[in-house]
Amino acid sequence: MSEATAKGRKVIGGIDASGGHPVEYRFTHARSGNRHLMVVFANIYAPDDYGWATGILDNLRSNILWIRDRFGDGNTYYLCREMDFTVEQSVIGLITRVMKSLGLTPGDVTLWGSSKGGSAALYFGLRYGFRNIVASVPQLRIGTFVRDVYPDTGRHMLGEAMTDDDVRVLDAVLPDLLASGASPETNLYLVSSPQDEQYPTQVEPYLGLLQRYPNFNLVFSESPFITDHGKVTQRNTPPLLGIAYLLVEGIAPRLGLTRHGYEEPDADKSGITSFLESTAVVQGSFAAPVVTAPRRHDLLSTTHVRLAGRAPGAVRVSIWEHGKYLASAPVDADGGWTWHREQPWAAGEHRVRLFAVDASGYQSERTEVRFTTSEHVTAPVPDSPETRRTLLPPLIHTPEPYQQLLDVQVRLTGAANGATQVGFRENGVFLGSCPLAHDGRWLWNADWRWTEGPHTVEVFVVNAAGDESPPAPVTFAVIPTPAAPAH
Repeated sequence: MSEATAKGRKVIGGIDASGGHPVEYRFTHARSGNRHLMVVFANIYAPDDYGWATGILDNLRSNILWIRDRFGDGNTYYLCREMDFTVEQSVIGLITRVMKSLGLTPGDVTLWGSSKGGSAALYFGLRYGFRNIVASVPQLRIGTFVRDVYPDTGRHMLGEAMTDDDVRVLDAVLPDLLASGASPETNLYLVSSPQDEQYPTQVEPYLGLLQRYPNFNLVFSESPFITDHGKVTQRNTPPLLGIAYLLVEGIAPRLGLTRHGYEEPDADKSGITSFLESTAVVQGSFAAPVVTAPRRHDLLSTTHVRLAGRAPGAVRVSIWEHGKYLASAPVDADGGWTWHREQPWAAGEHRVRLFAVDASGYQSERTEVRFTTSEHVTAPVPDSPETRRTLLPPLIHTPEPYQQLLDVQVRLTGAANGATQVGFRENGVFLGSCPLAHDGRWLWNADWRWTEGPHTVEVFVVNAAGDESPPAPVTFAVIPTPAAPAH
């Protein structure tokens, strides 16, 4: 499981890929056995598309589920991509699975969000019957808003043409729910302000529909310090958090009957633990990236460090040092990747960690490479004969061409010049790598049992600059292990 810490509270990241769209999430367990779930949706400018994830909710005692609004390359209001509402189904699927794994019901859940996150909280809360909704400065005519104000998001949700018919469909999503009286018992808290430039078109026309809800509460701010849409939530954060604390404790204002101290310190956590493990963002079956350059403990110029390697099945390699993100290197179709930092490295020892990321966002285990940089090391000259020389394929000593071997006898050996690593592929799939000895010899044993039948392995070498040689193929056959003699 991928884990981080936010102000002392452990946050677990994962991806639920059981629906039509992978849904990325972060989760933190309740404190003191609290039996409540807070689901948090993101606004348009939320860092990394996670809303209210900077520690501001850390003092809540409930379970907290943050859901990322990043489907494809854009935001979706958690609803649709090119009018395909399977995004919505994937999101509600995640919420339902987390809720059930905690042994909770919709009556134990609060949906929370601001701006487009507030729209999502309203929609999912009313559509699926969750008990509490806290929505700050939502947009209720979503289609018109994204078309006119955020056209990139509009094209992502509506399609490139953003037709009037599709805009009308998206505009009607929330008003139609309100008009139908969906989830009439919901405790609904809405924050707005006349200073919000969106209020006259996105909220005020629908107050009549909202006021039909017996447990509707309007937090209406008229402050000279509120100058635009974004300031409304900022000025109302303390009362919003106050509402959240009450809801988490089972106290909903305007209700004649309240429930307090809804806790179960010894609750069975096996369900949520199993869910988090099965949807963990780090997958052990996804191979960590191989670093072919630099070699471990290389001494390099501060101005000439090139990282290169292999990451089959990945779309990018994420590169970090001391917990700080450095860059993402795209992975080629054949699994190769390379990255060169534009600015010089600080002189001294470096421990760089890398992990591969696939198209769904799953991550591999981490790979670490150590090297040292110095201002006194001369960088290679780009036009020197050394850099222009073609890297020759390696020599293969064993197995001999078309040799028949038992699976326990398969061992590839050979020699090479001007290289640092030897790599192995079969049918385009990277198998592994090994270093070269000082005299240029190399030896590689696979850490699995070879299947019976013919195998053609392509062997290639990589130098310190990350350049790869043409492959040298070797074909051999694995034969069955002889049966033990009968006694």
